[in-house]
Amino acid sequence: MAINKNHEFDDLEGVKCAIVEKNVSEERKLFLKKLLEFNGYTVIVVPSPATKAQPIAAAEGEESKVVEAQPKTYTVGVTDTVFNTTNAIYGRLLRTPSGRVVTMAYWKEKESEASDNIPYYERNI
Repeated sequence: MAINKNHEFDDLEGVKCAIVEKNVSEERKLFLKKLLEFNGYTVIVVPSPATKAQPIAAAEGEESKVVEAQPKTYTVGVTDTVFNTTNAIYGRLLRTPSGRVVTMAYWKEKESEASDNIPYYERNI
């Protein structure tokens, strides 16, 4: 059990993992997997649990249907249980494939290339 929301961990595919992000899209999953594996972490990705089935109202004379919404989202985790996203970014522990320090804007994919010339507390992210 996590001490707080910033450091969650769970069993993914039977392996205890620190949760990096939950309910991410396919594109985000690929971005995080590539970045974290480049930094030496073992990444495990599993589909996020399905949401509850929602009944759909039927027209007159038809049966009501239950349609299960299957969002294409994933949970991304790393096997290093002490990994914490916030500490890794602000502690300057992660690098991009081009060798630069990962910034919060790069992590959130607001910048295509990390630029740490301006400190995070002076940026408007």
